Amino acid sequence: MDLSVVIPAYNEALRLGPSLRQIVSYLTRKGGTWEVLVVDDGSTDGTARVAAAVATELAAPGVRVLRQEVNRGKGAVIKAGVLASRGREVLLVDADLSTPIEDVEKLRPHLAEAPLVFGSRAVAGADIQQHQPFYRETMGRVFNLIIRLLGVRGLRDTQCGFKLLDGEAARRLFTEMTIERFAYDVELVWLARRHGHRVAEVGVRWADSSSSKVNPLSDSARMFWDVLALRWRDLRGGR
Repeated sequence: MDLSVVIPAYNEALRLGPSLRQIVSYLTRKGGTWEVLVVDDGSTDGTARVAAAVATELAAPGVRVLRQEVNRGKGAVIKAGVLASRGREVLLVDADLSTPIEDVEKLRPHLAEAPLVFGSRAVAGADIQQHQPFYRETMGRVFNLIIRLLGVRGLRDTQCGFKLLDGEAARRLFTEMTIERFAYDVELVWLARRHGHRVAEVGVRWADSSSSKVNPLSDSARMFWDVLALRWRDLRGGR
């Protein structure tokens, strides 16, 4: 299989349908073999039913819905999706499709040099079409500063949800993943570098969604402690 698209989804019944239609339309036009894995993170609003209904509407057997009964977090459901994937390439996208699916073409050429290619809002080529509120942008800048100070250097934006990975490398790395919530991106970089993999960062288009699931206080604190724990593992030699 050429490409697996993994979509983490928690209470995304309103936004998922249009995004899924755009993704399937693009993949159908491009040809090749593909699958779309919608991983429902214990939603209470019918997210899984929406995904299944769109797959039926579009006659798209390549759309698979994986259901987690309990909400565990973005990192946990992305791990479940990646480990269930079969593609030579794995694309991670957010349910609101903040970055257009077509921008995978910007990332793909870089797989030759790095098995992990991160879409970025903070490097040359990025096009921010709708900014986040000021406090969220500030929160993101502070978080990226913290992770650089704690040793994950060389990247300007780890938190953009649009990432293209070599399939075999992705499945190996996600097998070792432990962080279940929003700081999973940082652990992914840390694991990749432990295994000697390069990580590339490529500018993409991005538009903020007003329905972000990130809580500025509780999720920021959790991300901070997750990264501190990751740094402690690093100092202990990865144990």
